[in-house]
Amino acid sequence: MPWPWRRKSRRTLARIAIEGPIAGGTRVRVLKAIEQVQQRECPALLLRIDSPGGTVGDSQEIHAALLRLREKGCRVVASFGNISASGGVYVGVAAEKIVANPGTITGSIGVILRGNDLSRLLKRIGIRFETVKSGLYKDILSPDRALSEAERQLLQELIDSSYGQFVAAVATGRGLEEEVVRGFADGRVFSGAQALPLGLVDVLGDEESARRLAAELAGLDPEKTRAITFGKPPRKLLGLLPGATLLLQLSQSLSLELAWNGQPLWLHRP
Repeated sequence: MPWPWRRKSRRTLARIAIEGPIAGGTRVRVLKAIEQVQQRECPALLLRIDSPGGTVGDSQEIHAALLRLREKGCRVVASFGNISASGGVYVGVAAEKIVANPGTITGSIGVILRGNDLSRLLKRIGIRFETVKSGLYKDILSPDRALSEAERQLLQELIDSSYGQFVAAVATGRGLEEEVVRGFADGRVFSGAQALPLGLVDVLGDEESARRLAAELAGLDPEKTRAITFGKPPRKLLGLLPGATLLLQLSQSLSLELAWNGQPLWLHRP
């Protein structure tokens, strides 16, 4: 006989929010929340996404966990907020249905990898690197020199492989042919209204619309079903200070440039 809380959970709509860049900390929090939803046998999950994307591996792990949750019988509906681009789209297409606001910024399907060539600056200020390496390409994207043509080709092959994985996931999740996806998966962004005829989203609406849809798919009464949020991010002291939002955004941007430099990213970067 199931525990009383488990019977109650079967009438509960779960909610998980993915906000900001998708990286290590977000991945850990979201995967733990998905596990809790599965353990409590919640019949439906409302996945709120407000993210420009992030690292490839972290996006793929969340995507895979959502597919496993669906295999267990949980109905998953994604709600796109202000922005759900690149890796946010990759995570979103693991849902059964996607609801987006008409003005949501979405798309940006593609891969980006950036490095910094500081060789001229370093030469001007008299700094010179000494490098000892085990192989020809071990210091690829080193900031003290430009890429060789052979290195550029290797990195392009890496990007093309990652891009192919992205296209395949979108095609599978949205029930589209890969060639159709490649027709609009060139990095451009769309509004939610533009994404609808492309097949990237199913319905135009807000988070409440997505909540009601998730409840209906699970056979629950939308009027009587409440949503419980799992995996809430910890509150930070900085968030209580005036101007904290701007400071956090600047901090995130700096972190992206420093920590993710040289990594393939599924990230919308204006």
